[in-house]
Amino acid sequence: MRGEQEMFELILNVARRDERIRAVILNGSRVNPNAPKDDFQDYDIVYFVNEIESLTENHGWIDVFGERAILQMPDLMRLPGNEETSEKITFAYLMLFKDGNRIDLTLFPVKKIKTHFVLDSLSVILLDKDNLFGAIPPPSEADYLIRKPTENEFRDVCNEFWWVLPYVAKGLARGDIFYAKDALETTVRKMFMKMLEWELGARTDFSVSFGKSGKHLKHYVFSNYIDNILMTYPDSEPENIWNAVFRMAKLFEKVSRRFANEFGFEYHAEESENVVKYLENIKNKGENQSENQLKVSQI
Repeated sequence: MRGEQEMFELILNVARRDERIRAVILNGSRVNPNAPKDDFQDYDIVYFVNEIESLTENHGWIDVFGERAILQMPDLMRLPGNEETSEKITFAYLMLFKDGNRIDLTLFPVKKIKTHFVLDSLSVILLDKDNLFGAIPPPSEADYLIRKPTENEFRDVCNEFWWVLPYVAKGLARGDIFYAKDALETTVRKMFMKMLEWELGARTDFSVSFGKSGKHLKHYVFSNYIDNILMTYPDSEPENIWNAVFRMAKLFEKVSRRFANEFGFEYHAEESENVVKYLENIKNKGENQSENQLKVSQI
């Protein structure tokens, strides 16, 4: 695997030799002072170019970065349900190389810097031929710190969690595991993790980052708390999904009630109480039907 110094030299040498490339900025975990270093960190690079079209009309120029395992050009893709309608400003090459390195390279037009570019707080200037940026602040997680929600945001997340959780029960009652798992691991999971994020913010005076998928949470809470969260990720067995549903509901209710009390937000306890009763009724009904079917089969 090529080392960090070799990769940076390669990235910069390409930029130095090409007059169309006027500046280079590094973003992401490799400039994050709080991120542990490992071999899986991407090189999140922005090339600021004055001729984006001449670079994108023939993609062969990126071969210089190494032998690729796979390439993705998301700006040329039209995934189902993710159709883009806005004007394309940038162009990205996402490159995973056979040696394990990965470069996420974005081309950004110089002429759009003043109108469309927003400097990420995790940024370092590697090259600036024309002094386009001047001095920038040292990299920090300022853009990624947990933000305290408004009361309306808090209420909406609570409502969405309790509204969608019965979808999981409906799927289980019908024997539709695909539907149940999809509901649990998309909308319900997203609201669940957002509440855990806000609670971590409350614990730390909103001074830390939650991290992607909550990866930083383990640094601030007890291990049994993490174990409890991990047990909300079930396999495809219906009984295990039910257990995860009730565990998730109990933890969400506890965390959200505590958060509401701390910040003086209105908490609608009847929502959680009514939904939990609904879930229990659906589960009990299914168990009774299974018992009756078993008794009939034994006659």
